Amino acid sequence: MVGSEDGEKGMKPEHIIFSCGDLKLEGLYYGIETKKSAPAVAVCHPHSLYGGSMHNNVTYAIADALVKSGIAALLFNFRGVGRSQGSYGGGIAEQEDVVAALDWLETGNNVDAGRLGLAGYSFGAGVAYPVGCRDARVRAMALVSPYFENSPLSLLKGCLKPKIILGGSEDDMVPAQDVEAYGREAVEPKKYEIINGPDHFWGGYERPMAEKVAGFFKDNL
Repeated sequence: MVGSEDGEKGMKPEHIIFSCGDLKLEGLYYGIETKKSAPAVAVCHPHSLYGGSMHNNVTYAIADALVKSGIAALLFNFRGVGRSQGSYGGGIAEQEDVVAALDWLETGNNVDAGRLGLAGYSFGAGVAYPVGCRDARVRAMALVSPYFENSPLSLLKGCLKPKIILGGSEDDMVPAQDVEAYGREAVEPKKYEIINGPDHFWGGYERPMAEKVAGFFKDNL
């Protein structure tokens, strides 16, 4: 797994510190060994107040699948998590953290700034999605078991960027019927799917989920 081993096409992960206004945030960057600049995806972790961090089985699985598909990945901790400065911002201030992660990716690191994506899991999906809808740099988005603090319907109906929405059939925190409703409401282009078996934490089902996410980005970045 990318959290402890190099991906097939990836370089050794680099621990980074980047700025978000007056705050310093920490991340893990998985670059791609290539002569040409590579697409890149920032991956957003689950809820900060319930143990969520970049060191998560879902975020690691997504990063691993991305680098094996030739796509760089940036995992990072929201404000107040791990070594990231600041404190929990209710899912609103964390949107600034996502923008800062995109800023860092855009600065270089052998990344093609014209091919950036966002992925998020649970709370991280709810934070990433509004940023991705309004930030012109984001070409495509992946939402895994998306938890939204507020109703997402206006965003889902108005965001014309490619998106994939995935849920687990046994999820009792973001039920499959909610994920399906989000998928139906979302405007094209879109994909949505309920994977049979996983609950909200995706234990034992990380690989099929992550491969769908990576395949989506490979097609859209």
